[in-house]
Amino acid sequence: MAVPDLLRQLSRRAWEPALARAHRAAILMDAPSAEALHWASGAGELLAAGALAVSALSAEAAVPAGAACVVFVVSGALRGGAAAAVRGVLEQGAVRRCVLVCGDEAEGGVVAELEETLRRWMGEGGCAEVVPRGPPLLAPVSAELCLLPALAALLPPLTGPGGPGPAEVGLSALPAELRAAVRAMVGDLDSLFTALGLREESFAVGAFSRVIAAELASYAPAKNRRRTATNKASVIFVDRTLDLAGAVGHHGDNLAEKILSVLPKLPGHKTDVMVNMVELTALQTTDETCSFIAPGCLAQPNDPAAKALWESFMNLKQKEAVMEARRHLVEAASRENLPIKMSMGEVTPEQLSSYIQLFRNNLKALENHCGLLQLVLATVQTLKHPQTSKWDNFLAFERLLLQTIGESEMPSVLNQLLPMIKSYNKRTKDDYACEDFLVLLVYIYSVVGEIKCGKELDTAEEEVKKALVKAICDEPEPSPLLQKITGCDSSLNLTSQKATDAVDGIFRSLRDIARVRMHMKQFNSIHNPGSNTHQASYKPLLKQVVEEICNPDRPDSVDIEHISSGLTDLLKTGFSMFMKVNRPHPGDHPLLIIFMVGGVSVSEVKMVKDLVATRKPGTQVIVLSSVLLTPHSAVELLFAPDRLQPDLHI
Repeated sequence: MAVPDLLRQLSRRAWEPALARAHRAAILMDAPSAEALHWASGAGELLAAGALAVSALSAEAAVPAGAACVVFVVSGALRGGAAAAVRGVLEQGAVRRCVLVCGDEAEGGVVAELEETLRRWMGEGGCAEVVPRGPPLLAPVSAELCLLPALAALLPPLTGPGGPGPAEVGLSALPAELRAAVRAMVGDLDSLFTALGLREESFAVGAFSRVIAAELASYAPAKNRRRTATNKASVIFVDRTLDLAGAVGHHGDNLAEKILSVLPKLPGHKTDVMVNMVELTALQTTDETCSFIAPGCLAQPNDPAAKALWESFMNLKQKEAVMEARRHLVEAASRENLPIKMSMGEVTPEQLSSYIQLFRNNLKALENHCGLLQLVLATVQTLKHPQTSKWDNFLAFERLLLQTIGESEMPSVLNQLLPMIKSYNKRTKDDYACEDFLVLLVYIYSVVGEIKCGKELDTAEEEVKKALVKAICDEPEPSPLLQKITGCDSSLNLTSQKATDAVDGIFRSLRDIARVRMHMKQFNSIHNPGSNTHQASYKPLLKQVVEEICNPDRPDSVDIEHISSGLTDLLKTGFSMFMKVNRPHPGDHPLLIIFMVGGVSVSEVKMVKDLVATRKPGTQVIVLSSVLLTPHSAVELLFAPDRLQPDLHI
């Protein structure tokens, strides 16, 4: 069976313990678990198995009357916010029987301890069961991409100018939250590779990836698995921070990327978005959010036609994807005998809307094609969205920046940016907002690489800082992103000092972003300065890595580091210095798994798929990551100060 199909099966298998205990139960789960369920199979399976309710885990969550049991599903270990929420529910006194479904770290004596803790929280006479999940919680977003939502807050740390170099970074040097995240990730990956029967060779690009790969290599259960497993694979961990331009840039011409970037996120979700469904009702309203109509979404795991269309959105150019949306809609209308008039030529949002209207008063057709209609509505709303017209402006400006970076020093680049930073009252709809400038700054500092420091740079940065602070303080109401970055949920709380502190912190991180590749020898640049005949261009780090892996000459790459998992590997590495011994190469095996540590973009997934298909046609490739990034979500991950406490919202 192909690996993508196996991953979809595993994403469903992780829910078997909860399904087996769902009858007359209330199911409470944390946000990462809900996101995994959403992409794997949906809450309908739990309700069909007899669950009375499926809801978010919080200390105030109410248990419906008549529930024989409460099933808690947590994405990681029972600690922090998850533990507080479970305790809060149990101490309400209404629950006499509970089940906790959690990761494989709950084994042996730990299970007995956890069950005793749960019984204590319930009070006398309570009955508790702890069930290890088996496979990790996966969100199969597309055939080539699987996310681990429990790790959505994970990002390689940025090392300051006086911090340890990559060679000195080890697990013990990391903050406690990061150490816990690495251990959880290693446990999840081992569970996944066990289910796939893999014997992997691990490689790392970047200091944090080396820590993760080394932990996986030395993890005792993983060592035991590799002794007996037969399916060989290469796993390459890549630090996201080595190339943040790939996360914040407006590359390519991809419909899925635009939908994910411009439509509002589903509450509690990091990836999927809300699709306004009012167009399929008789309701007349100008309220764009229309919160009393349940939103649609992109994940349609139980609808083959909608899944096929979503794959087109992920893999085709925008124009082709929109034509596919029309084709699917016309075929669906024809099957339902709806009076559709097929027109040729360019597909417009208005044309798609007119086709959607045909389904509105036909309940059977609506039910049969609900998933497809949600995806087409998402397309229409994205094409009409004001942010979509800004996309091309971003793309043009990024190309101009690439040219300017090649010809000018950093202070000159910042000085060109300065007049474009405008306060709310002076901005037009085409001008960049404060968060847009943060996107551009991350792009600039990531592309430019190591900067020549000095008084001129300090002065240019200070001017940009002042302009940004003023613009942030002049916002009548800070956007959700600015609220997270400044820590202020209202303009009343947002003082000039708080804005200054936030912007100072952002610029310290930007300097760290600029120097992050200084230790790299082969992949130390993602900027091609151009020449008299060629424009300057961005050369994605991930593209450089994949091209090196697929190089038929199999060169020894200095920046793709093999992480040995035992004495045999160490001996091979040592002997190769004196005699001809074939060192492990990431292109050796029929399965290539690339794990982007800290998130990946839609364009990068497509690029990896296309490159491997062209240069190494016999190789299966899977991209794993923690989150699917958009330009604004990448900025939030970088600069929001509470990202290392991912369960604070519970």
